[in-house]
Amino acid sequence: MSFEKIILVTRRTRLEGLIDRFNTIGQAKFYLEHGGGDFELYQREHDRYHQAVDALRSSLQDLLKVHEIERGMLPNFIFSDTDLVVAIGIDGLVANTAKYLSGQPLIAVNPDPATIDGVLLPFNTSTAVSAVKNIFKGQVKKRQITMAKVDLNDGQTLLAFNDFFIGVKSHVSARYTIEAQGRRERQSSSGVIVSTGIGSTGWLSSMVNMTNGILAGLREDASASLPPVKLDWGEEKLVYVVREPFVSKTSNANIVFGFATPASPLVIHSEMPEGGVIFSDGVEADYLAFNSGMLATISIADKKTNLIVP
Repeated sequence: MSFEKIILVTRRTRLEGLIDRFNTIGQAKFYLEHGGGDFELYQREHDRYHQAVDALRSSLQDLLKVHEIERGMLPNFIFSDTDLVVAIGIDGLVANTAKYLSGQPLIAVNPDPATIDGVLLPFNTSTAVSAVKNIFKGQVKKRQITMAKVDLNDGQTLLAFNDFFIGVKSHVSARYTIEAQGRRERQSSSGVIVSTGIGSTGWLSSMVNMTNGILAGLREDASASLPPVKLDWGEEKLVYVVREPFVSKTSNANIVFGFATPASPLVIHSEMPEGGVIFSDGVEADYLAFNSGMLATISIADKKTNLIVP
């Protein structure tokens, strides 16, 4: 396959966010230092990121035409089938980008391996260029990533690369009826998390950590703990967990953990008069309203992400 251009996806740094908030770099610096923060940390992080972006952009321009977009442009950007996509940032940028692709190869770049773990960022600015060249030669290694999809009964849909949150946008209890594996139950909780295989090391793992902490406090054998939930990135399965379910005269907590598969999706009926939301991958601003009378079916998405690997 021939490619017409490279789409370079970038993200704003924390310093740029502060400058937007306080109008000037001087005011941002005053705000941070007045509160005991380290402005130089933000500045170094900003400088390292832009140095990496500049170096990567320059190298890619020697190979093909480069079109650069910032993460905030993703919801309105239309990717072509002949685009090759390179994202440079943190793991969250990969998740945000993947939802808008339709099979285009995605190369994820770690701009600062010394400070960013980058589970989903297998390339640096140098090796990413080699990966692009290999793709041009047809010598590509990729992993197909399973994503999740939610369908509402009003026709709206949303994809998730890592996970979905279903609940309310405040700290009040979410009320709903959940259906899974042939069982049905009315619940009151702080929301439901549905994770993909690639997202199982994120939000889902933090709930396992919390559970293990509680078990350690209650048991005499503090070494006893739950194993991590492990799913292959391409496995056709999702994991759901109900957060902090409350048992009362009108709510129960028997369906709090399980799996959704193509043959057995997760179904949730909203009983929230207002404030109900569904959002994916931690992006609260990009949400679906989920109020009383709405029904959500969470299942495996037909679309896959082709993540390029070394």
